[in-house]
Amino acid sequence: MDPTQFLEDIVHGPTQAEGRGFDLTVAAAYEVDAPGRVDFGGGELEAPALTACERTRRNPDDDYEWWHLDSGQYLIEYNESLDLPPDLVAEIQTREAVRERGAFHPTLSVQSLGRVPLSIGGAGINIKENARVSTIVGIDRR
Repeated sequence: MDPTQFLEDIVHGPTQAEGRGFDLTVAAAYEVDAPGRVDFGGGELEAPALTACERTRRNPDDDYEWWHLDSGQYLIEYNESLDLPPDLVAEIQTREAVRERGAFHPTLSVQSLGRVPLSIGGAGINIKENARVSTIVGIDRR
């Protein structure tokens, strides 16, 4: 099933469709400053306090900026939005290029795209705005 029929705000479809699946691009990265809350019934559910990670230009004439993310846990947001009908679910995995540089997120089965936890090890990672970080590897019926 072609995921593009359910996606909006695609950065560059031909590039994102290369390889297996459809790549998702990063729009923002956040540090978690204070914990959120999760309870049994959802009545005390509370979002964590977040701070947007700063971006910098490697060269003054660059069109896009970079995040330098130290080792740790972050939340990332995608440029794209996904809206699947209730009977479908998308499987999303970390792109190989990201994993090979010491970062990953869990494999997810989702109907829409929210913030995703990103774990970074070692010396950290530099990620450019709009970098392809995840791949929709399939859309299946529930």
